[in-house]
Amino acid sequence: MRETVARVLGPEGKTGAPPRAPENLDILIGQLRGHLELLIPEVEQLTARLPKDGTARYCASACVGEARGKLQARPEARPDGNLAYARRLARVLRALCDHFENKLVLELRRQ
Repeated sequence: MRETVARVLGPEGKTGAPPRAPENLDILIGQLRGHLELLIPEVEQLTARLPKDGTARYCASACVGEARGKLQARPEARPDGNLAYARRLARVLRALCDHFENKLVLELRRQ
């Protein structure tokens, strides 16, 4: 998932302008959407095991809501609409991966 994100946004931690539009952008958008569709339920399952008033649960739930909204959205009808849409999907996928890998799993281990 992170490799797909990097193809759209560039490597993590890199500053400056994002990379040019990758080839096969439609395929990448499909991959990003598929990754989100797989990861959202996983994050929701982990989130449900956290305390209801916890910060980690609140933040992860907000990210899931954002991801669902991005899946419902479509590219804008402009020349760079597909690229902008792919970048939005990639950013929310990266955030969900962060929640899944870093925050949720660590929080559950502490319980």
